[in-house]
Amino acid sequence: MAMAAPTGSAALCGHLALLLLLLLAAPAALGYSFPQQHTMQYWARRLEQEIDGVMRIFGGVQQLRGIYNENRNLFEVKENVPRKLVEKVAGDIESLLAKKVRALKRLANAAEKFQKAHHWQDNIREEDIEYYDSKADTEYVSTDDPDGEEIEREKSNSLKLEFTDDANFKTKVNYSYAAVQIPTDIYKGSTVILNELNWTQALEDVFIENRKEDPSLLWQVFGSATGVTRYYPATPWRAPNKIDLYDVRRRPWYIQGASSPKDMVIIVDVSGSVSGLTLKLMKTSVYEMLDTLSDDDYVNVASFNEKAKPVSCFKHLVQANIRNKKVFKEDVQGMVAKGTTDYKAGFEYAFDQLQNSNITRANCNKMIMMFTDGGEDRVQDVFEKYNWPNKTVRVFTFSVGQHNYDVTPLQWMACANKGYYFEIPSIGAIRINTQEYLDVLGRPMVLAGNRAKQVQWTNVYQDALGLGLVVTGTLPVFNLTEDSSDRKNQLILGVMGIDVALNDIKKLTPRYNLGANGYVFAIDLNGYVLLHPNLQPQIINFREPVTLDFLDAELEDENKEEIRRSMIDGNDGQRFIKTLIKSLDEQYIDEVFRTYTWAPIKSTNYSLGLVLPPYSTYYIQANLSDQILQVKYFEYLLPNSFESEGHVFIAPSPLQVLKGCNEVSVKSSLLQTEHPRLSQPFFTGELMQPLISFVALLWTRSNSPTSFWCWGPQAWTQHCREYCKDLDLSDNNTEFLENFIALMEKVTPDSKQCDNFLLHNLILDTGITQQLVERVWKDQDLNTYSLLAVFAATDGGITRVFPNKAADDWEEEPEPFNASFYRRSLDNKGYIFKPPYRDAGYRGLDLENNTIGILVSTAVELSIGGKTLKPAVVGVKLDLEAWAEKFKVLASNRTDRDQLGTRRCDPSSSCEMDCEANNKDLICVLIDDGGFLVLSNQEDHWYQVGKFFSEVDANLMSALYNNSFYARKESYDFQSVCAPEAQSNTGAAPRGVFVPTVADLLNLAWWTSAAAWSLFQQFLYGLTYSSWFQTEDVTADSMEARETSCIMKQTQYYFSTVNATYNAIIDCGNCSRLFHAQRLANTNLLFVVADKPLCSQCESVKLLQAEVRAPPRDPNQCELVDRPRYRKGPHICFDYNATEDTSDCGRGASFAPSLGVLLSLQLLLLYSSASRHPLPPAACL
Repeated sequence: MAMAAPTGSAALCGHLALLLLLLLAAPAALGYSFPQQHTMQYWARRLEQEIDGVMRIFGGVQQLRGIYNENRNLFEVKENVPRKLVEKVAGDIESLLAKKVRALKRLANAAEKFQKAHHWQDNIREEDIEYYDSKADTEYVSTDDPDGEEIEREKSNSLKLEFTDDANFKTKVNYSYAAVQIPTDIYKGSTVILNELNWTQALEDVFIENRKEDPSLLWQVFGSATGVTRYYPATPWRAPNKIDLYDVRRRPWYIQGASSPKDMVIIVDVSGSVSGLTLKLMKTSVYEMLDTLSDDDYVNVASFNEKAKPVSCFKHLVQANIRNKKVFKEDVQGMVAKGTTDYKAGFEYAFDQLQNSNITRANCNKMIMMFTDGGEDRVQDVFEKYNWPNKTVRVFTFSVGQHNYDVTPLQWMACANKGYYFEIPSIGAIRINTQEYLDVLGRPMVLAGNRAKQVQWTNVYQDALGLGLVVTGTLPVFNLTEDSSDRKNQLILGVMGIDVALNDIKKLTPRYNLGANGYVFAIDLNGYVLLHPNLQPQIINFREPVTLDFLDAELEDENKEEIRRSMIDGNDGQRFIKTLIKSLDEQYIDEVFRTYTWAPIKSTNYSLGLVLPPYSTYYIQANLSDQILQVKYFEYLLPNSFESEGHVFIAPSPLQVLKGCNEVSVKSSLLQTEHPRLSQPFFTGELMQPLISFVALLWTRSNSPTSFWCWGPQAWTQHCREYCKDLDLSDNNTEFLENFIALMEKVTPDSKQCDNFLLHNLILDTGITQQLVERVWKDQDLNTYSLLAVFAATDGGITRVFPNKAADDWEEEPEPFNASFYRRSLDNKGYIFKPPYRDAGYRGLDLENNTIGILVSTAVELSIGGKTLKPAVVGVKLDLEAWAEKFKVLASNRTDRDQLGTRRCDPSSSCEMDCEANNKDLICVLIDDGGFLVLSNQEDHWYQVGKFFSEVDANLMSALYNNSFYARKESYDFQSVCAPEAQSNTGAAPRGVFVPTVADLLNLAWWTSAAAWSLFQQFLYGLTYSSWFQTEDVTADSMEARETSCIMKQTQYYFSTVNATYNAIIDCGNCSRLFHAQRLANTNLLFVVADKPLCSQCESVKLLQAEVRAPPRDPNQCELVDRPRYRKGPHICFDYNATEDTSDCGRGASFAPSLGVLLSLQLLLLYSSASRHPLPPAACL
């Protein structure tokens, strides 16, 4: 426990007594006293003066200001006017999406027309239909044959197409045809599917006409209610190697377009008769039902026997977001069958949930989904009390399992309450029967006609065919046919969708004129971000949309909550706030000022925001009309000038130029260790071994997670300069510069194929930084001050490092906007120290053969005509070993004329210890504002420089935190990917019941043929499930470890408001320690002097800084749902129509399986199951 130094006579006595104990316990320090406060303040001033002196001499801040002023005729100072910028960008995005809406409406109208004109054919045959089957070339089953033979699943009549690479789609396409995808568990030869293929074929001409009108159109898709997907242009389906479970009807964009929002209560019968197979079928059914819900829906799940109770901690309806659904899925596993059935208890609980008006909910479709094995009670009295005569709640009943119960009561319940009755005799019936309720919910939409033809835009999600992150505009397609009585058909045909890549929207936003720390973002009605520099999903589950809340993308505070609410409400506004932000490398927290400006994007459910720091109100726009000067400055980019002028890095970085400025996917087991961030593979696009090797080289060279992270997805997705379209890219900076110069010899910076703003600013900064070399760096001896390098980085994309040899060890991001030191220097006054990051497991380098550098940087602030801006950052790189020795001298009693051996105190006399002479008894350290060790007088600390200080001295770091030198900020990263946690098979407790996804089930057994498919497709899953129930050990042994989405907990430390000198005691009896701490002025450093620990009896709990996987249920979802964040659902609701025909309200199973077929297939299943392996989840379109 650390205590502030006491005052007063009584306290003084106590303090002296404690000092006496310390002296008695430290014989090595006999004759020495702990340094007094004024002494340490003197040392602090010496350190401040030394740092300031070096930076004044070598940083060249004043000289660089003068250079800018002297070259004032070469640039203009432009102003960013936030409201005008937001208005323009919002208008541009609105125009972009409006073009897609026109194409979408044209497709939907054409589809309704084609279907209405289509004549149903009962005798249609597969060979009568001509279409491109996108899975024709991928449908096969690998065998264990050593010759690697493959068994064709079925012969296909698919068209044979040729494909060409297309940069827009990032894959091979054919613009003359559309492609068809049919779910694996649907028989493509059925009459329904063949008729669907027949009439949708006419859509191809509309697809082609749409593209002629708007060549920028990406995927155009029709998702049919039958499960057929027709998309344009044609491209082979990117299915997993084994089982493809993609079904368009289960995709969020389809569900959103096919029905209005839902309030759903799922009740599950867990009476004693439901044990064994039936209960497991119910659990999986609940899983699949939850997957049909989107973020616009609300849900709760309860089990019932004699009484009803929620299966989870949620006591009311909660938003059906990914995190809440995950809680339900985990807790459903805990359901146990016992007792007797009381339908009344279950339905009364469900109606009470739906009638609770004190909570946030969808307030549209209301429904109860009951899963049971059967019963005799119709609970008519409950329906009369809660639901009749208006029948505002639909009831869907599901008879689960193989049994002989009378299902008439279940059918009656559904039919009497505008719902539907389904049977789930086996696992094969789950997927289809847990999604067909959407057809019932679509009836009011169809009957509403054009009023329900509302284009909706989705959340962000990962495209199945390689576009990366997209949003989709959706429009329902209705069946316009009428029966013989002229009654309208009330079935939805499907949903039409058109994709828009996020990259295309980003292109409409300003980037480099906003500076390194300015950015544009956009959110939807749920508060989820559409655009944001921190939107970096580590996608592995394509079934889940990307739902990052604005308040999770940034560090939450009251101001941002109010901004978010205003944006969701569709208002415009502006607010200047003080807030906390994370550094780019996520190691630091800075308190900054920002101006937030926002406005709605009209005709959409999105709102656009702009964030600007004060110093980005103005920016430089170069105007280099003098071609002779252009040529002169270009010469300073030539590698032959590096020896005299310093090495020049220009953005983009080598990682970026490997594939240009498109997003790339990196996934390698090489990157799965050492640091949490490196265990999160991703980007988008195809995997590239050269890129993996390059990243591996970076990691091997630097052994620095920070270095990798700066080269990683954050740098990629946020800033990537594209100077000219024809610039040859290279992963070597020198070669890239040569290519750049070669191109400039062919074209001028004002060429239409080049970005004139970027090029002119690059040229200007090349010349300005070269003048800094001539005026400051060349005339100085870096070795005299123990400097490894000096450098300057600019908004124009230049990083100049001097001398040239220092570039060999330069590990910072060449793109200044993606370099943590650059962005932090802009946001903080004074000199910002940045040691190389070391995680807790780092064991150090041999300092004799390796030089460690510490970066010190500061921003260059210009004031031109009353306009303030920061166009550059300059700094030095300190030699750690030399500066550690210098640090000891500066924090000592020695003057410049003193010799070390002439000033030691005699043991009989009393004098103060210092950091040089008494380094065996006194610890002296410099710690930065994130709590990382920068310098120490302890030689054994040198290899730990860059570590979080609690890893070095947990006792002292805890005292600093407890005495308010540091504050702590905890946050969560909801976009992470983790390896699955190991499940122990030991211990006395029984193993928990594993309820797999359907993908898991299929992977255990999937042996079918085209001949048998039409006979047993409805109960094939049942066969699979039988195997699964009996072979838990086989399941555990045969399944590969799969990465899963997870939540990472982040903790950052930062300076609190304490600025004064501070003395304190770490009180631990005979092991107590004195320490003194003081902030160094004009730096981000804390100077700490402390006694060395005398014993280990007072160990403190080590403070954690490294990112770790959040424990289960952390953050606590059970508490969060009681204070839900503000959101809005869609503006309109279609849940009722007086003309709705509810007579079609249920059916049973199609047919009973043959026992002989069952047994034969099961034997085949068991024989082959040991070799089965799981697959990646199916992708989503």
